[in-house]
Amino acid sequence: MADCVFCKIADGTIPAKEVRRTEHAVAFHDLNPQAPVHVLVIPTVHVGGARDARDDAGERILGQTMRLAAEVAEELGLGERGYRLVTNVGAHGGQSVFHLHVHVLGGRPLGWPPG
Repeated sequence: MADCVFCKIADGTIPAKEVRRTEHAVAFHDLNPQAPVHVLVIPTVHVGGARDARDDAGERILGQTMRLAAEVAEELGLGERGYRLVTNVGAHGGQSVFHLHVHVLGGRPLGWPPG
Protein backbone atom coordinates (compact mmCIF):
# COMPACT_ATOMS: atom_id res chain seq x y z
CA MET A 1 0.00 0.00 0.00
CA ALA A 2 1.59 3.25 -1.17
CA ASP A 3 0.94 5.41 1.90
CA CYS A 4 1.55 2.75 4.60
CA VAL A 5 4.57 3.52 6.80
CA PHE A 6 5.06 -0.17 7.66
CA CYS A 7 4.96 -1.17 3.99
CA LYS A 8 7.71 1.39 3.42
CA ILE A 9 9.76 -0.09 6.28
CA ALA A 10 9.19 -3.59 4.87
CA ASP A 11 10.39 -2.58 1.40
CA GLY A 12 13.34 -0.54 2.75
CA THR A 13 12.04 2.87 1.63
CA ILE A 14 12.00 4.04 5.26
CA PRO A 15 14.94 2.95 7.42
CA ALA A 16 14.35 1.19 10.72
CA LYS A 17 16.62 -0.25 13.39
CA GLU A 18 16.09 -3.84 12.33
CA VAL A 19 16.53 -6.77 14.67
CA ARG A 20 15.90 -9.46 12.08
CA ARG A 21 14.32 -9.93 8.68
CA THR A 22 12.96 -13.03 6.97
CA GLU A 23 11.31 -13.45 3.59
CA HIS A 24 7.93 -12.99 5.27
CA ALA A 25 8.40 -10.59 8.20
CA VAL A 26 10.58 -7.82 9.62
CA ALA A 27 11.36 -7.11 13.28
CA PHE A 28 12.55 -3.65 14.29
CA HIS A 29 12.82 -1.47 17.39
CA ASP A 30 9.78 0.70 18.19
CA LEU A 31 10.48 4.46 17.99
CA ASN A 32 8.37 5.05 21.12
CA PRO A 33 9.25 2.12 23.41
CA GLN A 34 6.86 1.23 26.22
CA ALA A 35 9.27 -1.23 27.87
CA PRO A 36 13.05 -1.72 27.97
CA VAL A 37 12.62 -4.07 25.02
CA HIS A 38 9.94 -3.04 22.53
CA VAL A 39 10.17 -4.49 19.06
CA LEU A 40 7.56 -4.48 16.31
CA VAL A 41 7.19 -7.42 13.96
CA ILE A 42 5.36 -6.83 10.68
CA PRO A 43 4.60 -9.01 7.67
CA THR A 44 6.33 -7.93 4.48
CA VAL A 45 2.97 -7.90 2.67
CA HIS A 46 0.22 -5.46 3.60
CA VAL A 47 -2.49 -6.83 5.87
CA GLY A 48 -4.55 -4.18 7.67
CA GLY A 49 -4.78 -6.06 10.95
CA ALA A 50 -5.58 -9.42 12.52
CA ARG A 51 -9.23 -9.15 11.51
CA ASP A 52 -8.09 -8.99 7.88
CA ALA A 53 -6.17 -12.26 8.12
CA ARG A 54 -9.02 -14.74 8.43
CA ASP A 55 -8.39 -16.93 5.39
CA ASP A 56 -5.70 -19.52 4.64
CA ALA A 57 -3.26 -16.89 3.37
CA GLY A 58 -3.92 -14.77 6.46
CA GLU A 59 -3.31 -17.77 8.70
CA ARG A 60 0.11 -18.25 7.08
CA ILE A 61 0.93 -14.55 7.47
CA LEU A 62 -0.13 -14.54 11.13
CA GLY A 63 1.91 -17.67 11.77
CA GLN A 64 5.02 -16.33 10.07
CA THR A 65 4.73 -13.02 11.95
CA MET A 66 4.15 -14.65 15.34
CA ARG A 67 6.98 -17.11 14.74
CA LEU A 68 9.44 -14.28 14.10
CA ALA A 69 8.10 -12.42 17.16
CA ALA A 70 8.75 -15.44 19.41
CA GLU A 71 12.19 -16.04 17.88
CA VAL A 72 13.19 -12.40 18.33
CA ALA A 73 12.00 -12.41 21.95
CA GLU A 74 14.29 -15.37 22.64
CA GLU A 75 17.20 -13.79 20.73
CA LEU A 76 16.84 -10.61 22.81
CA GLY A 77 17.07 -12.61 26.04
CA LEU A 78 13.43 -12.32 27.11
CA GLY A 79 12.62 -16.02 27.19
CA GLU A 80 13.77 -16.85 30.70
CA ARG A 81 11.85 -14.11 32.53
CA GLY A 82 8.96 -13.74 30.10
CA TYR A 83 7.56 -11.24 27.65
CA ARG A 84 4.31 -10.12 26.07
CA LEU A 85 3.20 -10.40 22.44
CA VAL A 86 0.42 -7.94 21.58
CA THR A 87 -1.48 -7.08 18.45
CA ASN A 88 -3.99 -4.26 18.61
CA VAL A 89 -7.03 -4.40 16.33
CA GLY A 90 -8.92 -1.27 15.28
CA ALA A 91 -8.99 2.20 16.77
CA HIS A 92 -10.69 1.15 20.02
CA GLY A 93 -8.16 -1.67 20.38
CA GLY A 94 -5.33 0.86 20.24
CA GLN A 95 -4.20 0.26 16.66
CA SER A 96 -2.64 3.42 15.24
CA VAL A 97 -0.89 2.00 12.15
CA PHE A 98 -3.28 -0.10 10.09
CA HIS A 99 -0.77 -2.72 8.97
CA LEU A 100 -0.72 -5.93 11.01
CA HIS A 101 2.00 -5.78 13.63
CA VAL A 102 2.96 -7.59 16.81
CA HIS A 103 4.53 -5.77 19.73
CA VAL A 104 7.23 -7.73 21.56
CA LEU A 105 7.47 -6.22 25.03
CA GLY A 106 9.78 -7.23 27.87
CA GLY A 107 12.68 -6.40 30.09
CA ARG A 108 10.52 -5.48 33.11
CA PRO A 109 7.45 -6.86 34.90
CA LEU A 110 4.39 -6.10 32.80
CA GLY A 111 1.24 -5.29 34.77
CA TRP A 112 -2.30 -6.47 34.13
CA PRO A 113 -4.70 -5.21 32.96
CA PRO A 114 -2.63 -3.46 30.33
CA GLY A 115 -4.75 -0.35 29.89
